[in-house]
Amino acid sequence: MRYQSLDSLRGGAVALMVLYHFCFDLAYFQILSLDFYHDPFWLLARSFIVTLFLLLVGISLHLSARRGLTSSAFRQAYSRRIAWLLVCVVLVSLSSYLLSPSRWIYFGILHFIIIASLIGLLFVGRPRISLYMGLALIVVGLFVSFPLFDHPALQWLGLMTYKPQTDDYVPLLPWFGVVLLGLSIGSRWFGDVSSVHERGGQMDVVQNRLFVVLGWAGRHSLLIYMLHQPILFGMLVIITG
Repeated sequence: MRYQSLDSLRGGAVALMVLYHFCFDLAYFQILSLDFYHDPFWLLARSFIVTLFLLLVGISLHLSARRGLTSSAFRQAYSRRIAWLLVCVVLVSLSSYLLSPSRWIYFGILHFIIIASLIGLLFVGRPRISLYMGLALIVVGLFVSFPLFDHPALQWLGLMTYKPQTDDYVPLLPWFGVVLLGLSIGSRWFGDVSSVHERGGQMDVVQNRLFVVLGWAGRHSLLIYMLHQPILFGMLVIITG
C-alpha cells in the first residue's frame, strides 16, 4: 500500500534536490558564482532537503514494516531495496572518485540510508523510544565533537571536529536521529496495519496534476537520483563545450 501524499512529498524533495544540484553544476562550470561550502543559504538548503528525505525514510520504514519484520512480503521488499541501494552506492562512489578524487563520496546519503535502514529495524514499533533517542542523537551530533572521530575509519559516525572534503557527507550523527523522528511520526500518524483502511493499494488519492507528477517522482526517487546528475552534467558539457 502506498500513500500518494507521501509519494508527492518525496517527489517535492526530489524536485528541490534536482534544482540544488543544477545550481551546483552551474557553479562547477563557473556559469554562476555560488559558494556551496560556506554560504549559509546553500548550507541550510542542503540540510532542509536531506532532513525531508530522511524523515520520509523513517516514515516509510514504519509503513513497510507494519505487517511484521518476519513477514515474507517485508523481507523480500526490504532485501530488494537494500540490494538496489548497494549497487547505487558503488556507482556513486566510483563515479565521484573518477570525477573528483579529492572530494569523492565515501559516505553520502545513499551510504547512510543503507546503514540507517538496518539499525532502524531495532526501533520499529517503538515510537516513544524513537522520539527521545532521535532528539538526543540530533543534539549530540550537532553540538558534540571529539578528535578521535577525525580518524578516516570513524568519520562515517560523525562527531568530527571538522567537515571532511567530500561532495556528499551524511554521517550517522546527527542524521540517524532524523530517521528515528520519522519512525516516531510514522507510528503516530499511520498506526499499525489493522488501523488503516486499504483502498486498492493506494491511500489518499488526489487528482491534482502537480501532485500526480510529484507522486510519480516520489515513487521513482532512486532512479531520478541516479540519473539526474549525469543528464544535467552532460547537458552543461555540451552547452559550455
